[in-house]
Amino acid sequence: MTDDTTREGPGGPLSGVLVADFSRVLAGPYATMLLSDLGADVIKVEGPKGDDTRSWTPPARGEESTYYLGINRGKRSIALDLRDERDAAAGRELARRADVLIENFKPGGLARFGLDYDSVRAANPGVVYSSITGFGAGAGRDVPGYDLMVQAISGLMSLTGDPDGPPYRAGISVFDVMAGNHAAIGILAALRHRDATGEGQLVEVNLLSSALTGLVNHSSAYVAGDTVPYRMGNAHPSVFPYEPLPTADNDLIVAAANDGQFRKLCEVLGIPDVADDPRFAANAGRTANRAELRPVLVERLKRRGAVEWFELLVEAGVPSGPINTIDGGFAMAERFELDPVVAVGEGDHAVPTTRNPIRFSRTPVAYRLPPPGLDEHGAELREWLAKPQQDGPREDDRG
Repeated sequence: MTDDTTREGPGGPLSGVLVADFSRVLAGPYATMLLSDLGADVIKVEGPKGDDTRSWTPPARGEESTYYLGINRGKRSIALDLRDERDAAAGRELARRADVLIENFKPGGLARFGLDYDSVRAANPGVVYSSITGFGAGAGRDVPGYDLMVQAISGLMSLTGDPDGPPYRAGISVFDVMAGNHAAIGILAALRHRDATGEGQLVEVNLLSSALTGLVNHSSAYVAGDTVPYRMGNAHPSVFPYEPLPTADNDLIVAAANDGQFRKLCEVLGIPDVADDPRFAANAGRTANRAELRPVLVERLKRRGAVEWFELLVEAGVPSGPINTIDGGFAMAERFELDPVVAVGEGDHAVPTTRNPIRFSRTPVAYRLPPPGLDEHGAELREWLAKPQQDGPREDDRG
């Protein structure tokens, strides 16, 4: 398989696509980083003080927030104060030239600068304009959209935590990331439509809708089964065993999600007859009788440590895994030859970032630029925007 690269210049399936990124914080910048990895030329438009995440520390790498560094590689930065008419005019010119514009202002927030969809479309009919909001452009238009709010409002927090304990947020801003992915998918589909018809369009994504579809089986339990799910700690409502189980030292994830995997689990544990027990032979029975089955499994698992069981179970084809900290997760990815870290930039200025998970056989991912400093490319971009369009240096024209 052709590997991804850190080269400068053209390349990638989105080579030649210019993205005007008026978004900030997480969902939008995550989406545009993905587009940059795939070859798009992303121009990050920031306010005079920069993206909020630049100041979200600790932790930091030197003077830079690692939060900001993690979602902004491959972009060029220009600082524009849209309240200043000259800067607003530069922003409108960038929007006129862009193939894609992405923003996550409150609905209507860019209209006063002539950067709303209708205004941009009038000057650039082929634009793919992606708007990310918290709760849509209708009745929820004035509600601020923060991931923690959406985790609460969507019902995710009601599903997270011990059954008798308080609700918990997920350890990451899961719906910001999900909405960023949905925005990227929508943009790619709209570009495909534009290739076929010449027509641009508005692509709208909101965090709450991303959350509800992202709750998958729990959402379906409600809309198709009229069942409101509840907190079960680490247990799964429909599959057992599919949770951490104690061993001689640490807990081990055991995910025997079908009858064949459960039989293999029992064979490794030295209790093959348990797989023939009518109570446990099929998943529905194991789930209904988990209170009887769990201690049988735990008694055997207590005889070895988590890592030793992991090796034995994986060799037998039973999904399982130790509960790592983040460093352990990266170490496991290294063990599996996934090369999870890529350094972007040159020499002392190279920034370690997490590798894009997509591998292409013909159009490799490219990591061309490290996360930019605030207004790092402002001078060249202002000069470009002041000239006729054909004279301008898109990133992939610069060699």
